Amino acid sequence: MRLETCYYCSSTVWPGHGIQFVRNDCKIFKFCRSRCHRAFKKKWNPRKSRWTKAHRKFTGKDLTIDTTFEFEKRRHEPVKYDRELWQNTVKAMGRIEEIRTKRERHHIMKRLRQGTLDRKAADLREVRDYIHLVRAPNATKPMEEIEMVQKAMAKREDAGELLTKIGTTVTTTKRLNAIRRRAPKIVVTEEHSEAEQME
Repeated sequence: MRLETCYYCSSTVWPGHGIQFVRNDCKIFKFCRSRCHRAFKKKWNPRKSRWTKAHRKFTGKDLTIDTTFEFEKRRHEPVKYDRELWQNTVKAMGRIEEIRTKRERHHIMKRLRQGTLDRKAADLREVRDYIHLVRAPNATKPMEEIEMVQKAMAKREDAGELLTKIGTTVTTTKRLNAIRRRAPKIVVTEEHSEAEQME
């Protein structure tokens, strides 16, 4: 059983399926379905049709250069039948298919990883360029804001006042609460002399 390859989309043409077109110069073109045949008659370029194998290779989505593809080339050489050679060839076909599948999977994962990095970089660039739309115009930077709040807390603790107002952001609020829990409590006691108590 011989499996042919579609001339347009490079998919498999199974026996009893597809369309065969013979040109005036006796060149044979095999197509898997009428869609490919119609595209060929319209002289469409397979690399520009997104659903073809040629487009995927042209855009770098599929593996193009690999030693396993050399085994698929048809060799028009008559070979004398040898049972051992036949068995070894069948075993080698399975092993070659396994190696090629593994390499294709690695290639796809590498391409997807690069896409993830590109999307992350694009998101960071977008946040950096349009932060003024999200952030209030008079807001200061987070670290400067925390330093300002810490200085204000130190001043109020020195004066013996309680901190009533908390920072503007949620992060600052959480950090202030943590600082306040760690800070020692100040207890003020008043001592009176005996003469003042008698009066």
